[in-house]
Amino acid sequence: MKKVLVISNLGRHFRFFGQYDYKVLLDLGFDVHIAANFEEKIDNFDDTRVIKHQIDFKRNPFNYRNLYAYFQLKKLFNSHFFQIIQTQSPSGGFYSRFAAVRTRRKGSKVIYTAHGFHFYKGAHIVNWFTFFVIEKLLGYFTDCLITINKEDYLTANRFKLARNVRFIPGVGINLSKFQNKQQKDLIRTKYNYNINDFILISVAELNNNKNQEMLINVILRLKEKINNIVLILVGNGKNYEKYFKLIKKYELEDNVKLLGQRNDIPELLSLSDIFVTASRREGLPVSVMEAMAVGLPIVATNCRGNIDLVINNENGYVVNIDDVSSFAEKIETLYSNKELINLFASKSIELIKKFDIKNVSQEMKSIYKQYT
Repeated sequence: MKKVLVISNLGRHFRFFGQYDYKVLLDLGFDVHIAANFEEKIDNFDDTRVIKHQIDFKRNPFNYRNLYAYFQLKKLFNSHFFQIIQTQSPSGGFYSRFAAVRTRRKGSKVIYTAHGFHFYKGAHIVNWFTFFVIEKLLGYFTDCLITINKEDYLTANRFKLARNVRFIPGVGINLSKFQNKQQKDLIRTKYNYNINDFILISVAELNNNKNQEMLINVILRLKEKINNIVLILVGNGKNYEKYFKLIKKYELEDNVKLLGQRNDIPELLSLSDIFVTASRREGLPVSVMEAMAVGLPIVATNCRGNIDLVINNENGYVVNIDDVSSFAEKIETLYSNKELINLFASKSIELIKKFDIKNVSQEMKSIYKQYT
């Protein structure tokens, strides 16, 4: 049986984003191995159908301790021959492609999935001098580069970042998981929210890139106009304490709720009125796809990934990054127009269908078959 290896820097990737990659490979009859850092509780991953390899990746690709991960990968490649090595994430993609140079000469095929380049329209010039140069170099050791949004696909082709560049619409979404939308009033009662609240929800790691501080400032601006407004922030991250203090400083404890990491995302989306995201950059955000599958209007910032999913004035609004005034204005518009909310909600459900995991899986199968 032919062996394949799927690599990411953190084990959580396989639960949150990459489970369909290895499941497609299992369906194709491969002996599937996965490699990542599984040490933290959130990174724990159990599936007896695959073989796990602990690689001590650090999230920051420039952390010198990633050199140890590089030598761990070299050792793994010396002890196993993998027909396909699929890698993703900055650290995983960087060190695994360098480590695979020798095994690639023996016939291994290297596939890299870019979940959003760090060089993009509006990115700091330092990003282009570092991440672009690195990606251009690594392209010589990459048989297939998979991009998940239109901007990255065009960039990869324009600069010839790999021999073969493919576009896949994200990691896909299991639409059936979100089809049984529960009645909003009942689920709000279950979760102790008022049925008359106007609830916004955002699901993302709490960090500077996801930019939840902008959303908190939006609520600060709107709380006098919409006294029943509530923002639910789902996720953990390095900015948790910062946002907790900010909420307290602005006396927004009744208006902004920090829920931490949750496993009941479909239910939380179902009790909400609008999905909001203030990201500075994205690959193709799963959280937005899930919100669309539930049938929520989206208010999002104008960045790569968001604009692949949100069509302005069709299933939501797109506003400039850090434009708190315009963002608040769009929320206020939706608050005052129930018909518009319903119209955008219906369009979200229609637009998300092409991102169904069934479609993505078929496209991934065609790529894997090409390299075996």
